[in-house]
Amino acid sequence: MLTKKLLTLGAALLSLSFSASAQQMASCCARPAANLSASATEAFAMLASDKDFSGGHDAPLPYSYAGEGKMIEFKTPDGTPGHGFEIKSAKPSNKYLFVIHEWWGLNDYIKKEAATFANEMPDVNVIAVDLYDGKVATTPEEAGKYMGEVKTERAVSILKGAQMYAGPKAQLASIGWCFGGGWSLQEALLGGKQTVGCVMYYGMPEKDPSKLKSLNSDVLGIFATQDKWINPEVVGQFKKDMTAAGKSVTIENYDADHAFANPSNPKFNKEYATKAHGQALAYLRGRFKSKA
Repeated sequence: MLTKKLLTLGAALLSLSFSASAQQMASCCARPAANLSASATEAFAMLASDKDFSGGHDAPLPYSYAGEGKMIEFKTPDGTPGHGFEIKSAKPSNKYLFVIHEWWGLNDYIKKEAATFANEMPDVNVIAVDLYDGKVATTPEEAGKYMGEVKTERAVSILKGAQMYAGPKAQLASIGWCFGGGWSLQEALLGGKQTVGCVMYYGMPEKDPSKLKSLNSDVLGIFATQDKWINPEVVGQFKKDMTAAGKSVTIENYDADHAFANPSNPKFNKEYATKAHGQALAYLRGRFKSKA
């Protein structure tokens, strides 16, 4: 039964479109917005109801962030304000890194990650964008519920609002994990010519080469070979699709499980997480520097 279940899930993840019945299963399903393919993000959202997926994510350990930064509110195209956690650069800068949270939401762990990048790149403004509109999960059940409730149009509007907040002359890069990994790639697509870089950790790739052609930057993808969902087949197809689109992608594979870079996850691998962070940091520094 388990094998059959995994095969069924794998087929859903790899398909380019969903049947009407599959769309009804995903509570977040919505029509694609602004030329953004909803299929990739909605495929990942379908995992919200998968017990194996939620069972692989223990509740985050208690943690409270008390460092620099503040919550901000910004206008969005749909009229409902968006929110994020911002740490401004030491000096005025038009460089912005958007940090996109995992399925837990914009919790204090993500604020800490934002602060780490802000300290390591003091000339870059860092904004952890909230795609859950204020909801933060503390249990896998809550996380699955909130991830499943994300509407494509709303997430797009929030990201566009963050871009508007940064301004038309801003250089934009993004990084995200899990749920946020897929949305990091979508943010790169939405950023158009302002996009200078994209890092995605074990997130669902965009599967439409015609949309990938609009990328203005290369992509650094960090994946786990033991991941049952964003598995080596999914990653291999993403690499082929990027090649077909004429875009460059660097794939870093780790012999680890999904969410290996999350210190609150039971599959956390400190050695690999540290190495992957170094790769992400070097990549981002290089992309901002090359566009200076």
